[in-house]
Amino acid sequence: MKGISTFGRKDSAVWHPDAATLARSRLRRAMAEWGHDGLEDFHRATVRDPARFWAAAAKDLGITFTAPWRQVCDDSRGKAFPRWFTGGRLNASWHCVDRHAANPALADKPALIFEGDGGESRSLTYRDLLAQVVRVARGLRDLGIRRGDRVGVFAPVSPEAMATLLAVARLGAIAVPAFSGYGHEPLAARLNACGAKLLVTVDATSRRGKTVPMKDIADLALDLAPTVESLVVIRHSGHPVRLLQGRDHDWGEIGTGSDAPVPVAEMESNDPLLIIFTSGTTGQPKGIVHSHLGYLLKPGIDFGYAFDVQDDDRIAWIADLGWMLGPLMLYGILQFGATAICMEGLPDHPEPNRFWRVVERHRATILGIAPTAARGLKTITPAEGPGEDLSSLRGFISTGEAWDIPTWHWLFEVIGQKRLPILNYTGGTETGGGILSGYTIAPIAPGSFAGPLPGQDADVLAPDGTRAEGIGELSVHNGWPGMTHGFWDDEDRYFRTYWTQVPDTWVHGDLCSVDADGHWHIHGRSDDTIKVSGRRIGPAEIESALVGHPQIAEAAVIGVPDPDRGQRIVAFVTLKPGVAPLDEKGVAQSVAHAVGKAMAPSAILAVKLLPKTKNGKIMRRAIRARYLGEPAGDLSALDAQTPLDLIPTLTRL
Repeated sequence: MKGISTFGRKDSAVWHPDAATLARSRLRRAMAEWGHDGLEDFHRATVRDPARFWAAAAKDLGITFTAPWRQVCDDSRGKAFPRWFTGGRLNASWHCVDRHAANPALADKPALIFEGDGGESRSLTYRDLLAQVVRVARGLRDLGIRRGDRVGVFAPVSPEAMATLLAVARLGAIAVPAFSGYGHEPLAARLNACGAKLLVTVDATSRRGKTVPMKDIADLALDLAPTVESLVVIRHSGHPVRLLQGRDHDWGEIGTGSDAPVPVAEMESNDPLLIIFTSGTTGQPKGIVHSHLGYLLKPGIDFGYAFDVQDDDRIAWIADLGWMLGPLMLYGILQFGATAICMEGLPDHPEPNRFWRVVERHRATILGIAPTAARGLKTITPAEGPGEDLSSLRGFISTGEAWDIPTWHWLFEVIGQKRLPILNYTGGTETGGGILSGYTIAPIAPGSFAGPLPGQDADVLAPDGTRAEGIGELSVHNGWPGMTHGFWDDEDRYFRTYWTQVPDTWVHGDLCSVDADGHWHIHGRSDDTIKVSGRRIGPAEIESALVGHPQIAEAAVIGVPDPDRGQRIVAFVTLKPGVAPLDEKGVAQSVAHAVGKAMAPSAILAVKLLPKTKNGKIMRRAIRARYLGEPAGDLSALDAQTPLDLIPTLTRL
C-alpha cells in the first residue's frame, strides 16, 4: 500500500452514528464477518489483498455469475488497462430488474418514481418495470439492435428512459446516454463518435415550465449523424411531434406485435455496458466506457457500503442520464431492490419548497443534493426551516463540487436538525463512482469526507509524485472494478489523461488535502488552481469566505495573470435579494480575515447570475476565459438561463 489510509477522527466531527445506524449497517456486518473492527484496518486490507476483497464484496453484495470467473484481476496490460473477474458471465439489467420482479417481497414495490418539472408524478413497480424492459428490448431487437450495437438515449430522467437503458443492457447492446440539455450539434458529435445505430428521445421536456422540443433537436442531429438508422420517441410530455415514416417509431408501440421472449444476454464481465461522454474545454468529447461487472460492483460498493442503501430505502436526486449520476442512480439503487425517485428540472420549481415536498410526499429516506442547489435553497427557505415533514430522511448525499462551510452548516443544522449525516462523495465519470466518501458508520466534520472508499489506494501528491504537504493532487495508486476501460476508440488519450503525470498512478484532477484530524477535503479542480506569490489555493476556500458574508449569495473566483505575483484573484458574486449596492471593501476585509490578506480578491464584481452547467456546476474556466477575452472552449453544457455574457470582460473595466 502506497497511499493514505486515514479516516477522520471524532474529535472535530459534528455528527456521529447512533446505535440504530450502526446496527443497520451492511458494511459493519461484513467487516465483522471478515474480521475487521475498524474502517482503517478494513480499508488497508482491501488495498493490500485486492483479490480477496473484491471477490468477497461481489459475493456479499449479491452479484451473481451465470458462468464462473477465472481471475479477479488480469493486469497484464498494465495498471491502466485491467480486466476484472475474467471469464465470468452476468448481465447488469438482470441484477437490477429480473431478480427483484421474481421476489414476492419486492415485485410490487416501486422501483422508479418520477417527479416532473410541472409537479406530475408516476411510478413503476419492479414487476411493471420488467414488463417494460422486456417489451422495449423486443422492440429494439425488431429494429435490428444486436449485441455490441450502440444505442443513444437523449431524454430526461424518467421511468421510460431508465427502462430503455435496462432494455439495451438486456440485449447486450451498449447504451450511450446523452445530456438532455444538448443542442443538435453536440448530440450529433456524440452519436458519430460511437457510431450509434439507433437513438431514443422524447417528444419534449420542460425546464421551469418552458418547453424544450427534444424531438426537434434529435431530428436536426440525425441530419448530421448518418450511422443512426432509427429514432424511437417516448411520449413524455404530450407535445405534438411528427414521426418520419420508415425511420421514426413510437416507444409505447415497439415490441407490442408479439409476446416472444427476450432472453437476458450473458455478457462477459468486461463487456461494455455504457459509453458516457464527458465534455472538455478543448478537443473532442471523451467516450467513457463502463462494463457490466464494473458498473454493478463499484456502485454496489459505494451505495451499499458507504451509504448503506438497502431495499427499504427511497433515494431522491436530481440527475441527468447524460452525466454519471443518472446511470449511477439506476445501477446503484436498483441492484439493492430500493426505490429511485427521479426528479426532472430544478429544486425550486414549480414551487420554492419542491425538494422538501418530494421528501414528504414519497417518504424519501436519502436526499441527494449538490452544494449549488443548497446555496440556492438557503436563500428561499424560511429561517426556521421548511414546514414539510422530513422525518423519513436518514441522510443526505452530496456531490458535484466542494462545499462552502456556511451552507454546509445550514443544511446540517437547519434542514437536518443535526441528526442527519451529509455523506460527501467525490469521484467522476471515469472512476465509475467515488474515490472519497462519507460513511454512515464514520464521524463527519463540516464539508469533509471520512476517507477513501474500499479498495482505493488514495493519496495526495505533489507534482513530482511525492506526498504533498497541505494541498495536492488527489491520486490513486491502484486500479479497481468500475474504473473506465478507456475512452471509446481512443486508449492513448485515456492513458495520457490519467496515467502519465505520475507513473502507474491515477491522477484525478482534483485538489485535495487531509487535515490534522484525518478528515479529507476537496478544494476544487486542479485546473481551477490559483497560485499567488508561489502559494497554491483552490477556489473553494475563498468562495466559502465570500458566501459567509451576509451580502453574498454565490461566488466564483478565478486567478488572472499578474506580473508581480504570478496571479491575482478576481471574484464574481451574486447578491442576496434586496441587497445593494455591494460593500466591496467590507467583503474584502471579511475574506482577508478568513483566508489571509494575500489571498483576498483584488476585485469583487457583482453580477446578475453566475454561468453554470445545466446540472448546476459553476463554470469557472468559462468565466475566466470570458473575463480575459480567451476562447471559452466547449460550452455545450452551459445553461442558457445563465449566459456567459453576464460576465464582464477585462477590457471593459
